[in-house]
Amino acid sequence: MKGTLFIVSAPSGAGKTSLLKELVAADPQLDVSVSHTTRTRRPEEEGGKDYHFIDEAGFVRMIGEGAFLEHAQVFDNYYGTAEAAVQELLDAGQDVVLEIDWQGARQVRKCIPDAISIFILPPSPQALCDRLSARGQDSEEVISRRMRDAKNEMSHYAEYDYLVVNDDFSSALKELDAIVRGLRQRQLVQADKLQPQLSALLA
Repeated sequence: MKGTLFIVSAPSGAGKTSLLKELVAADPQLDVSVSHTTRTRRPEEEGGKDYHFIDEAGFVRMIGEGAFLEHAQVFDNYYGTAEAAVQELLDAGQDVVLEIDWQGARQVRKCIPDAISIFILPPSPQALCDRLSARGQDSEEVISRRMRDAKNEMSHYAEYDYLVVNDDFSSALKELDAIVRGLRQRQLVQADKLQPQLSALLA
């Protein structure tokens, strides 16, 4: 039985990474795919766990080799998802989350049409600005650019199957968990998983 591929997108500052970290920690059947990126590693990040950090030349080489399921340029850096790693997990029956932007989501849907997509929204523009400012990592100029980019990102919400508003973290986490667990009960998924029981019941 193959796993389900989940695409999760959100504007920077919406809390996507924190939500997914908690979701995956509580669900052993769910893994987050580790993306490749050319951006500089932050002090708290670990290579191979948060991202596969790679230089631009190496990233371009992987594009030429057709190694990526999706790739995109975001904030002057490149991000990409290695196809082989994702397929290996799915083939093993593991559900996989891709934490990517709308550009990457479009590319993935072309290759894997049955992927389930979720968009996470902040409760308001002010809340998003406050969260970006609270990080204390960016200048006002960078925050203003991120706000403009966030508006563009959010304009693609209609391309997604589900919308979750991260106003209260606990509530948003429960909603994400409900989506994942609910999709596991689909007939196609359950019929494969429960074939021995179904055969016995219908004998």
